[in-house]
Amino acid sequence: MSFDSDDYLSRQYQVSSIDLDGKVDELLRLAVPPTSANFELYKEMMLTVARMAEADRNRWDAKIMMQTLREMEASFSLLERFKRRRKVTVFGSARTEPDHPLYQQAKELGEILARHNLMVITGAGGGIMAAAHEGAGLENSLGFNIALPFEQGANETVNGSNNLLSFHFFFLRKLFFVKEADALVLCPGGFGTLDEALEVLTLIQTGKSPLVPVVLLDQEGGTYWDKALEFMREELVDKNYILPSDLRLMRQVRTPREAGLEIARFYRSFHSTRWFKNRFVIRMNYPLNEQAVETLHKEFIDLCVSGGYAQVPYCPEEHNEPEFCNQHRLEFVFNGRDHGRLRELVDFINLPQNWKSNS
Repeated sequence: MSFDSDDYLSRQYQVSSIDLDGKVDELLRLAVPPTSANFELYKEMMLTVARMAEADRNRWDAKIMMQTLREMEASFSLLERFKRRRKVTVFGSARTEPDHPLYQQAKELGEILARHNLMVITGAGGGIMAAAHEGAGLENSLGFNIALPFEQGANETVNGSNNLLSFHFFFLRKLFFVKEADALVLCPGGFGTLDEALEVLTLIQTGKSPLVPVVLLDQEGGTYWDKALEFMREELVDKNYILPSDLRLMRQVRTPREAGLEIARFYRSFHSTRWFKNRFVIRMNYPLNEQAVETLHKEFIDLCVSGGYAQVPYCPEEHNEPEFCNQHRLEFVFNGRDHGRLRELVDFINLPQNWKSNS
């Protein structure tokens, strides 16, 4: 279809006696605020639904579309209230009993995160999820529940509250677990925990999700993550299925305090990232000194497709992000591939000895 023009998707409307494109425009102008920059995006959403309606897909397809849009809109609406707060997603078994050491660890983890004004996201169920919410308290908890015929009811902390979302589809729930997370802590668990762990690592490794700390928490003497990491080293790294540096995307700890410190260290200077045109931008709380920039060019030049690293000031004409105007910026042409090495670079810029002395 390379010879077709960009408007081929709307061709079906042009032969109709009804101007659907115009009708969609008319409807949206009644609903969309005149200052919105999203008009064309909303229009494309409406036209997508219209195309589906004109084709009159089977009922199951239509119900999937309807349920997906409904759940996403409800989620965006609820989470808008908490958009200014950093959040940590905690995964772990729903079957962990309250008298188990891991339950007590998860509860302590929730308390530590709440003390640092971090919200705790879990699947809203029992076990590790209930423990983390119990420690954090309702005002610091978000629950993303899943409708299951067994086992999964909302825990006492978030049940019946406005901090609870219920999902029909796992894939949507997983989207928000990762989308909202500024960090992830994974405790021992079953298929669901392993599924989340591997998906999160895949998304970060491939650049589909922003770089955030991934912390593997187990009790002293526990072997859950020891054996998982042993498998990854012997079966994935040694057989060249992943790069050795990919293992740097996660950190193993033994106590909730260590988990909290790991998250705090990650955001000591690092703030966030974005792509700007063809350049990768790391926002930082503190600028790097000259020696640190020289070290970047020596030890991390492999991350650059061309050129090197440059610290640039905020520019309203270019960056157009007034909420981040106080952050310093490190720009480079990132190869978009080696995210384990990118994590190593983040660790480097987080070291206080690499900051300018007047920072």
